[in-house]
Amino acid sequence: MERAVPERLRRWYAQNARTLPWRLPPGSGRGADPYRVWLSEVMLQQTTVAAVIPYFHRFLARWPDVQALAAAPEEAVLAEWAGLGYYARARNLIRCARAVSAAGGRFPEDEAGLLALPGIGAYTAAAIAAIAFDRPAVVVDGNVERVMARLYAEPTPLPAARPALRARAAALTPRRHPGDHAQAVMDLGATLCTPKSPRCPDCPLADLCAARREGAPERYPLRAPRAPKPQRHGIAYLLRRPDGAVLLERRPRNGLLGGMLGLPGTAWQDMRPDPAPPFAADWREAGTVHHVFTHFRLELRVLAAEAGMAAEPDVGSFRQPDRGALPSVMRKALDIGLAGLGAAGPGV
Repeated sequence: MERAVPERLRRWYAQNARTLPWRLPPGSGRGADPYRVWLSEVMLQQTTVAAVIPYFHRFLARWPDVQALAAAPEEAVLAEWAGLGYYARARNLIRCARAVSAAGGRFPEDEAGLLALPGIGAYTAAAIAAIAFDRPAVVVDGNVERVMARLYAEPTPLPAARPALRARAAALTPRRHPGDHAQAVMDLGATLCTPKSPRCPDCPLADLCAARREGAPERYPLRAPRAPKPQRHGIAYLLRRPDGAVLLERRPRNGLLGGMLGLPGTAWQDMRPDPAPPFAADWREAGTVHHVFTHFRLELRVLAAEAGMAAEPDVGSFRQPDRGALPSVMRKALDIGLAGLGAAGPGV
C-alpha cells in the first residue's frame, strides 16, 4: 500500500486538484509562495475554504508580502480579520510576520525553524515545509485523519488515535513532490472522502480502503464521547448618541477576542451577572445573543439606551459603528441593541 497509494493519489490529484488562490497547479515543479501558504493555513484553522477565500484576497490586496503585513498597525489587521473568529490567530499572525520580517523577510525552510515562529504549530510547520519548500513533511489535518482512519479502519477513537493516524500518513508520504501529495490527501478528504455520504465509487483508493470493505466508511474515524460545553452568561451595553455613534471599547490584548473592539459589558461567567451599566441612562432590554465558542456557550443579554451628545462614560469611546471591524458575537449584540432602541420597553 505504501507504494500504490502515493502513485494513485498523484494521478488523481493531477486531474482533480482544487483551484485555490494560494496554490500552484500540481506538477509545477516548484514550491508555492511561503507567505501565501502560511497566511492561508492560519486562516483555514477551524474555518472553511469558502469563508477564507475573500479574507485571503483582501489581506493580499492590503499586505502583499510578509514585510508589508509586519509593518501594518495591529488595529488594522485585527479589523480585517473580524468575522474569521479565533482571534488569537490574528494576534499570532502579526507577531509571526514581524519575526520573519526582522529575520530578513524569509521563512525558514525546515519544520524546526518554522516551529520556532509565533503561532506556528506542528501542522502549519509541516504544511509550509511540504507545500512551499517541497520538504517530505507529514501534513495531518482533519481531512487527512479521516482518510487514514478509513483506509486502515483504525479501531481507536479520536483523539487517542492521532499518533497512529500520523504514523500511517508518514508511511505513505513520498520523498518526491511531498507538497502535491499532502494537498492530494487533503483534497481527497474535502471532496470525496467527506464526513457524510463519501463518494467511494469515485475514490482512487476505493479498492484499498478497509472501511469500505466493512461497508461502513461513515463510521470512521471513531470518536470518543464529547463532554457538553459549559454555559456562560454576560451583559453587553449598547449606548447610542443622536449622531449615531455608539460606545465601544477595545478588549484587553490577552484573552478571548483580545485586542478587538466591542460593546462594553460584564465578564462572561457561570452565573447571570447583575446589571452594572457604564453610564446612567434609561437602559432597556433589547434581547439576547446566543453564541458558541470553542470551549463554551455564551448567553449575552443586551441592554440598550440613548445618550446625549455630551455623554462621557467612564469606559470606551463613541464611534460610528463599523460592523466589519467587530467580531461576530459583537456584531450580533450591536444589531440586537440597535433594533431594541426602536421599540419601547421597561427600563432597567
